[in-house]
Amino acid sequence: MKLMSKFENVSSSTKTLLLAIVDVFTVIVSYYFAINFEGLEFSFRDDATQNTIISIVIMYIVALNILGVYKSIIKYSTAKDYIKIAGISLVVAAIFCTGKEFVKFFTLNTNIVILAAMVTAFLGIAVRVTIRMLVYAELNKGGANKQRLLIIGAGQSTSQIIKTLQTMLASEYVIVGIIDDDPQKLNRVMCGVKIIGTRDDIVSICEKQRIDTIFFSIENIKPKEKNKILKICDMTNAKVKIVLPLNQIISGKDFKDALRDVELEDLLGREAVVLNNKKISEYLFGKIVLVTGAGGSIGSELCRQIIKFKPKKVIMLDIYENTLYEVEMELKQNYKNAPIVTVIASVRDRNRMEEIFAKYRPQVVFHAAAHKHVPLMETSPVEAIKNNVFGTFNVVECSDKYGVEKFTFISTDKAVNPTSIMGATKRICEMIIQSKNRTSETVYSAVRFGNVLGSHGSVIPLFKKQIEMGGPVTVTHKEITRYFMLIPEAVGLILQASTFANGGEIFVLDMGEPVKIYDLAQTLIKMSGKKVPIEIVGLRKGEKLYEELLMDEEGLIKTLHEKIMISRINAPTDEEINTMLIKLKTLADETDVSRENVKKVIKEVVPTFIELDD
Repeated sequence: MKLMSKFENVSSSTKTLLLAIVDVFTVIVSYYFAINFEGLEFSFRDDATQNTIISIVIMYIVALNILGVYKSIIKYSTAKDYIKIAGISLVVAAIFCTGKEFVKFFTLNTNIVILAAMVTAFLGIAVRVTIRMLVYAELNKGGANKQRLLIIGAGQSTSQIIKTLQTMLASEYVIVGIIDDDPQKLNRVMCGVKIIGTRDDIVSICEKQRIDTIFFSIENIKPKEKNKILKICDMTNAKVKIVLPLNQIISGKDFKDALRDVELEDLLGREAVVLNNKKISEYLFGKIVLVTGAGGSIGSELCRQIIKFKPKKVIMLDIYENTLYEVEMELKQNYKNAPIVTVIASVRDRNRMEEIFAKYRPQVVFHAAAHKHVPLMETSPVEAIKNNVFGTFNVVECSDKYGVEKFTFISTDKAVNPTSIMGATKRICEMIIQSKNRTSETVYSAVRFGNVLGSHGSVIPLFKKQIEMGGPVTVTHKEITRYFMLIPEAVGLILQASTFANGGEIFVLDMGEPVKIYDLAQTLIKMSGKKVPIEIVGLRKGEKLYEELLMDEEGLIKTLHEKIMISRINAPTDEEINTMLIKLKTLADETDVSRENVKKVIKEVVPTFIELDD
């Protein structure tokens, strides 16, 4: 092994000389074998043998040099280099066999020359493969500071990963083996690394081989299968990294940028949503579209997706200028001459809403503006009423007055049997749009769904930050569960649901299986490779253990899309809505209103409101 290290450190000219000497010796050994195989006695004093070997050696060495074989770095050798060696051996033999008809002192028969050429090719390749393996063995020799690595997936990207690690990052990683579910690949070798098992072997291999890190390197895999494998990885003590697509694995310098942490979307295993883009295009093409709350998580993604369908104009409205500015810059950068207008305004300001609707005359409205943080709205309940209820009422009324074709309200699963002020205000908004739909030519509908990943205030960014800081990771209750959906997925389904709207529907999105937040925290900690404690801090005001997507009296009606349903729920009468709004307006106009008084009124206007003990 030490000899291999010295070999790697000598100059290129010295390496060339050493390899040439080895190749000369290889030719001699090959002819010794071939002559004896033919039943003759090898003697270098024999003129025929001497002339043949010297001539072959000269032609062989010169050809290897001309074709650049000696310029190749052995530890980076590829199949092409080995093919060159084999080809040169056979071509030289063919030239010699042809030339010996004209050069009388070449007297060895053709069989010997061809057999010797084959042996020369074999030995020439074997020598280089052996050197390469010994060099890698030395480079990958275990060290206290090296991470023991297991790679999942024996595809093309893994081949590139191995080459990058062995050449650029050999001082940091020891590649223990590869995992692949294809039984035909088991025990085969890729770039000097053995395929040592399937997904069923991951846990035992990690334990026996003391694996520190796992690279997940499968590009084309269904989300559910990816989720299954990552859950197996979660049973080990190794930290897990996802390898980005092959074209991002450029060099050792860039390689670490081609790795990312495991995200929640990897763990959810949600399949990509298939949308009827033609239907959405027919709905949005050439239209003036207003998006309220356009700087938020859902609002901004609505703008990103809507603009792809070539609307006449997208009016992006928000009260918070910083995030709205960021979305504006992003869209202008990604879409030349993007037909966007940014408007700073509060939906609570009725006169401002009138001004905007009168000026731009939107044909389609997506109302995403709202206060959404449950604990914050528990401490400022009147603000939730002013912003969510009356802000929505203002936009609803303006949509009717200025002839909007379709209005879509973004609701939440927290509106179902609400236990929080925020959830109750969202339920009131659903009631408002259902009631208005009966008397207006505008088509009103709502789309209800659960948590979205990466949204402002989401638990996931909080967990990641807490893990990065060393903890503790705070979970409100060990049994608390939530539904999760990806932001692009949710918005795509919102657009699709809007095309189905005929008026008064509350669309419910298929959120998949609920996720236990405590288990999620444990998984994120394990995947990070850090040891971080989890602290149970108790449920916050208005917070449920389990979220629901339907109320008891509701059923579901299927739509043309398997992930979109319509709830069966009766709309309140206009009289009921007017009475409700009067009560809430009186409450909102009061000063220093207690949370208890707010909850009392909320209970009157939302019969399904559940008051939790504080």
